[in-house]
Amino acid sequence: MIRALSMAEVARALEMETGTIRTYRKRGVLPDPDVMIGDVPGWMPETIDAWNANRPGRGRRRKDIAD
Repeated sequence: MIRALSMAEVARALEMETGTIRTYRKRGVLPDPDVMIGDVPGWMPETIDAWNANRPGRGRRRKDIAD
């Protein structure tokens, strides 16, 4: 059986608050859900793992000194 992660489960997996995940979704930072059940979004663990591995760290990126 394939099971998608809820927002709360994504938050737990990433050690974040559910509100942060909700904000990321509203701002378009989080990837689009893999599935919608009614109005409830769900993500495959692989989707969240790939997104988390490729997202930038905290804060703004530093400009190169040459810029």
